[in-house]
Amino acid sequence: MDEIEIPSHFLCPISMQLMRDPVIVATGMTYDRESIEKWLFTCKNSTCPMTKQELQSTDLTPNHNLRRLIQAWCTLNSSNGIERIPTPKPPVEKSQILKLINEAKNSTNTQIKCLQRLRSISEGSQSNRKSLEAAGAVEFLASIIEKNDEAYDEALNLLYHLDASDADLKKLMSDDGKFAETLMPVLKCGSCQSRAYAIMMLKSAFRVADPVQLMTAKPEIFIEIVHILKDQISQQASKAALKLLVDLCPWGRNRIKAIEAGAVLVLIELLLDSSERRASELILTLLDQLCRTADGRAELLKHGAGLAIVSKKIFRVSQVASHRAVGILFSICKYSPTSRALQEMLQVGVVAKLCLVLQVENNQKTIARAKEILYLHARIWKDSPCIPPALLSSYPA
Repeated sequence: MDEIEIPSHFLCPISMQLMRDPVIVATGMTYDRESIEKWLFTCKNSTCPMTKQELQSTDLTPNHNLRRLIQAWCTLNSSNGIERIPTPKPPVEKSQILKLINEAKNSTNTQIKCLQRLRSISEGSQSNRKSLEAAGAVEFLASIIEKNDEAYDEALNLLYHLDASDADLKKLMSDDGKFAETLMPVLKCGSCQSRAYAIMMLKSAFRVADPVQLMTAKPEIFIEIVHILKDQISQQASKAALKLLVDLCPWGRNRIKAIEAGAVLVLIELLLDSSERRASELILTLLDQLCRTADGRAELLKHGAGLAIVSKKIFRVSQVASHRAVGILFSICKYSPTSRALQEMLQVGVVAKLCLVLQVENNQKTIARAKEILYLHARIWKDSPCIPPALLSSYPA
């Protein structure tokens, strides 16, 4: 096919590939449906790619004439290995979706079957998913999950794959956090797949929630998040749980809730096994937040490998991870410098790593923190060969 010259007007202006389902946007330009839907709905653009004009509507009109010309051209070139593109299925109308939703509402006997049909529709084009949202599918599915009956698993699966808009998620969270409470039974007792979908939905919902809802998150939420991390049901679920905690823990009360739920010890265990950059950065970010409290520091020091694994991650993951790790050590050394902790730092190589930070780190804030740690406890660590002799005299008063 590469050796055959394809007529330029058969190519999608976005992908530069032969169009399989040409559609016309509001400006009159034609694109392949898959490419323009990705441009509009996934990448959240609101302009025409070719003209740069603002699109007054995201409606897509099938270009049947062009599609037939492309099919005829494919047939003429079949001897050259060109396969005729199939006639695409038309997007499902909103009225058809409303009919299925009403049937599911009125008959529990056919509810699961209707949900399966809705899921099949969602697996089609982006236009189908937009039609589902327009028909109120998001709120309908949330209501089924709330009932926690035999159809909730199918409803949760569909709700997750719908990739609900921020506006719909805000609606779900606007009812005094009721949606978060709805997901608690699923997080506690659901299947591994349902628990994974639930934590990812919870992460998305809290991402658009009001700050007050973040600050007043209930302790039960933190308990279930920690259980998800502890059980490691999937890499995707664990990362969603970590991101959710990062969003929740800037507030002091939430840090205490996370610590009481056992987050610190679980995070250290995850860090011991973590080899993935982003996961390590998220874990260290959380530990940095939690170690800004006395209880968080006490929990980290309680773990036999806490100081060692934090120190080990310096220079081995990323600059972000190194900065967070030094931040954790700074909190320990400034606010909880027990003699046992300081001796352990010397024994497991923390002091040597901090001295190395002074020599090779580029982040000035990280260097300043490392220097202050060494300055604060230089007398205790004076026998360490790595301590710069001029540290005390060179450190600003």
